Amino acid sequence: NSPNYLKRYGINFLKIKKEVRNFSKVKVCVIGDIIIDEYINCEALGMSREEPSVVVKPVDSAKFIGGAAIVASHASSLGCNTTLISIIGDLTSKKFVERELKKTKTSSSIIYDQNLSSVIKKRFRTDGRSMLKVNEIKKGFLTKSIENRIVKKFKEISKKIDLLVFSDFNYGFLTKSLVTKLIEIAKKNNIFISADSQSSSQNGDLSKYINTNMLTPTEHEARECLQNYDDGLIVLSEKLRKYLNSKIVLLKLGKDGIIIHSRNKNKKWDNDRIKSLNLNPVDVAGAGDAMLITSSISMALSNNIWLSAYIGSIAAAIQVGKVGNQPIKVNEILSAIKN
Repeated sequence: NSPNYLKRYGINFLKIKKEVRNFSKVKVCVIGDIIIDEYINCEALGMSREEPSVVVKPVDSAKFIGGAAIVASHASSLGCNTTLISIIGDLTSKKFVERELKKTKTSSSIIYDQNLSSVIKKRFRTDGRSMLKVNEIKKGFLTKSIENRIVKKFKEISKKIDLLVFSDFNYGFLTKSLVTKLIEIAKKNNIFISADSQSSSQNGDLSKYINTNMLTPTEHEARECLQNYDDGLIVLSEKLRKYLNSKIVLLKLGKDGIIIHSRNKNKKWDNDRIKSLNLNPVDVAGAGDAMLITSSISMALSNNIWLSAYIGSIAAAIQVGKVGNQPIKVNEILSAIKN
């Protein structure tokens, strides 16, 4: 369906090239949970004789930044002037994240306190596939004092940014109170706001994100938010858009791609679909993050949802072709569309 989609909206290589080359004009602030992803490659030794379990031998491991940290790194790698605002409860993780962020010249304001949350996700892999995932989660509590520091920091930079991206994994950082205050500041400064509130292995709360410009939920997250398990995907998207007073919903369908739903100037529904652009994924982790940030940057730049969603789909396809989160580069997007 790609050629037909591109033709419908007059999208070609030159248009995409011009768009991504202009990403450097966008100033971005990413706020959300930091995650450390550790990939442990194992050699399968066989089945245990004592119990029905696979026995493996760890061979090597690699760590990657995830969550809001990789979202911010994607933006910087794509040319944006980017600031990450976050919290962390593990000092070793904080130092690792800051070292990785420096590689993409990402500015960061990460508040450390041993009573705050920290998340390390371990994936044990054999023959290119994940056999087991172990999440080491230390839940923390966001104090009023730290909330005020976050609000103050965002206020300081709000007049200089074009895009606010919430990367929320629901580990206790982005409370309803904090989100409401940040959206209010962003609205006053005419900042484009996009939000992703994930609830894959924990309970999410998409309802915090009222009055954003764009939401990027999965079908599961949208249905959970509305407690709606019956309506079709277009009706579901419109009900979510209306419920949270958003302008656009990019409904993520995993291997089936995305549905784009927005309200046009005539207050009618506009809908389209982009199928997955990578049918042979190596590692599906991080696809949504890549789509979130690239489509958001494009929207802040040109406000063309059809172009933005397609560029986001390219970024997601690039991400799932790699093992682990690695910042996406402009040339990777241009090479992908050439092919």
